[in-house]
Amino acid sequence: MFLYTLLAAAVVVTVALFITPLRYKVWVATGIIATTAIAAITLAVMALSGGEVVLAELTTLFGAESIAVDKLSSLFLIIIAIASVATVLYSKGYVEGYLKRFSSAHIALHYTALTLLVVSMMVVVMSSGGFSFLFAWELMTIASFVLILFEAERQDVRRAALNYLVMMHIGFMFLVIGFVLLYNVTGAANFSDIEHYFKIEAPLPLFVILFIGFGMKAGIFPMHIWLPEAHPAAPSHVSAIMSGVMIKTGVYGIMRLLQAIDQNGDLLYTIGLIVLLSGIVTGLWGVILAAMQNDIKRLLAYSSIENIGVILIGLGIAAVGHAAGSDLIGMCGLCGALLHTVNHSLFKSMLFFSAGNIYSKLHTTAMNQMGGLAKHMPITAMLMLLATLAICALPPLNGFVSELLIYIGMFNGVSDGHEVLYSVAGIIALSLIGGIVVLAFTKLYGVVFLGSPRSTHVAESGEVDNLRIGAMAIPAALILFIGLLPQYAIRPIAIVAESISGADNTIALNYFAPTLKAVSSAGWILIAIVLLLYALKHYLQSRSKIEEGPTWGCGFTAINTRMQYTGESFSEGLENIGKPLMKDTIDGRAVDKGEIFPSPHNYHIVHKDKVDSLLGQWWVKMLHRINEWVMRLRTGRVNNYITFALAFFIAVLILSLVGIL
Repeated sequence: MFLYTLLAAAVVVTVALFITPLRYKVWVATGIIATTAIAAITLAVMALSGGEVVLAELTTLFGAESIAVDKLSSLFLIIIAIASVATVLYSKGYVEGYLKRFSSAHIALHYTALTLLVVSMMVVVMSSGGFSFLFAWELMTIASFVLILFEAERQDVRRAALNYLVMMHIGFMFLVIGFVLLYNVTGAANFSDIEHYFKIEAPLPLFVILFIGFGMKAGIFPMHIWLPEAHPAAPSHVSAIMSGVMIKTGVYGIMRLLQAIDQNGDLLYTIGLIVLLSGIVTGLWGVILAAMQNDIKRLLAYSSIENIGVILIGLGIAAVGHAAGSDLIGMCGLCGALLHTVNHSLFKSMLFFSAGNIYSKLHTTAMNQMGGLAKHMPITAMLMLLATLAICALPPLNGFVSELLIYIGMFNGVSDGHEVLYSVAGIIALSLIGGIVVLAFTKLYGVVFLGSPRSTHVAESGEVDNLRIGAMAIPAALILFIGLLPQYAIRPIAIVAESISGADNTIALNYFAPTLKAVSSAGWILIAIVLLLYALKHYLQSRSKIEEGPTWGCGFTAINTRMQYTGESFSEGLENIGKPLMKDTIDGRAVDKGEIFPSPHNYHIVHKDKVDSLLGQWWVKMLHRINEWVMRLRTGRVNNYITFALAFFIAVLILSLVGIL
């Protein structure tokens, strides 16, 4: 009944959006999504403060299932609700530029898909497993596929969307196989039945199958190849909700797997090492490739891969710590991973919204065509600076808090002698990731917002509408809240961590309390010092005459806008590390080092992932060969077509007689 109700609601929403006048479609979608978000947050608060809230009991192909909200579901429901409201509010100003290009039906389809994406993600995290989970998972994939195809007239968009669809269905097949195996052994396919399966069957094959299925959605290496293609192709608000929220459904699935494992067994130790190693490789691969990109959205896409790696490092350390008998290390890693899941949804949404602001004004996301945007888009520059500092894990913002918790867990592992080698490996990996993240986002912010304009489009640009700024203020406020008051933000996180590991959450709260209070105090002191220095600077400048002049050019007088760092030159020192990982596409020729007086050059380089050519292009060749084979059947002769039809009916008859059909 629940699924039928969901389908009926989807039909009503679709009809409402299609019959609504063009300029009011966004408000209908906003009303629906906001209502859904309020209901989701209400259910989440009830589950966090009490027990599981059951919404529906189902009987499906996989037996008895339920739609319910427990403590883990509640955290993800809150993430989805906040991000979806900010996304739909932001979309109004972004989509407004397309109203003259696209029909009313096109815009209605876009908002229908956005609404279905939000609802399907909520059902995914509320489903107990089995058919209802797979149904919502597939609906989530189809809805996001339609959203990516917003500008379907562009060939690169169609290609990216098809690549995404193929990769998601490969992951979906792994999930189907996993749930079928679970059902065949236990007679049910709920997440709660995985624990029973692990006790009576070899656990690793099922774990690996489901890990691949969830990892495809999360963007774990080497299943990440769809991310850098889909995000540049999708509208920025779609990229925000996909990167900030949708890929976290894969993380949610992995957390459900860890929840089903005996917290003191050898299995948890083995799986913890798998998750930790995956996190280290994913994080390092993503951040190195991010630092090499010269397109804003491709850089942000690779950064999402890196942050999934950080989350997996936290989960891996948590699993290894619990298996080694240290609840403290386990709770540190788990709380850090959960909080980083929340944090990434906030600052990554803001970063993609900022990219959308830039694209709507300049109609490009190529960094090397920008520069000096801070003077023309000051509010966007300030908000993006906030998000940039947060993703670099700098205090006093939220990214610092979540990574600090993971570090605390690993340092405790070293000091207490619990799996020292793996803790040290995690510390080294997270340190390298953090350092390269600073390089990547210093490059992004500096090349885009600082310096001088590299094109007339920059000089003619201006700030976006207030509604988009307001939408960005939602995650901005939460970034500041978590960063400045982490002692309060950690409480619901610890409750969720307890539901996964079974360890008492007071262990985390008592241990974290002094540290997080000190972080909070230091944050407020830092802000007070900055404000005091700014006031002092303003006071001193008001008492003296200020003269303006050109920046000193080391004696060179013929300065122009080309004499500043580009994205490529900024990260040139990293090329020796990143080059073996990339497949470069170069247009034009760079200035040779021996050219003392260089002639005009046209040079453009695109850094692509080598894994993409290994794993992501096979289906293109396969479809091409299938198309060639099918084309041979198009003979143009009626007799041949009648023969094909008769052969089909004979095949059906034979298969029916032998009992296959």
